[in-house]
Amino acid sequence: MKYSPWSKDAALVVLATLREEKGPVLMALQALQNEFGYVHAEAVGLVANFFNKSRADVHGVLTFYHDLRTTPATDNQISICVAEACQAVGSRQLEKDVKIKFGAEVHDGYCFGNCALGPCAMVNGAIVGRATLDKIAKART
Repeated sequence: MKYSPWSKDAALVVLATLREEKGPVLMALQALQNEFGYVHAEAVGLVANFFNKSRADVHGVLTFYHDLRTTPATDNQISICVAEACQAVGSRQLEKDVKIKFGAEVHDGYCFGNCALGPCAMVNGAIVGRATLDKIAKART
């Protein structure tokens, strides 16, 4: 996935599309991450000012949601769902196996909405149902 380089002007364009939304802070942070690959440190103040919220409110949302990141993404992002349904079909072991095989930084995911096809993984933004090491390897390429 190709991301735009961070710039305040580009971030303001992204935020302008959300001006009329109710509860825009989470949506704004998600939109910024979709555009730039992460939420830049300057974005907290920018979002707070743009939507007339406190920096503390924006920081609270940013740090509460595990999917929001404050550093640029690596080339291969792997998250393994560790919600109850996926744990029941082996997601914790899959997470360990992925770390061993790929040496990759693997993140805990919290339900990708694909519970019937667990264990579920997300690789570079794509959902992988009934995830195995082989399926994850194919999704990385």
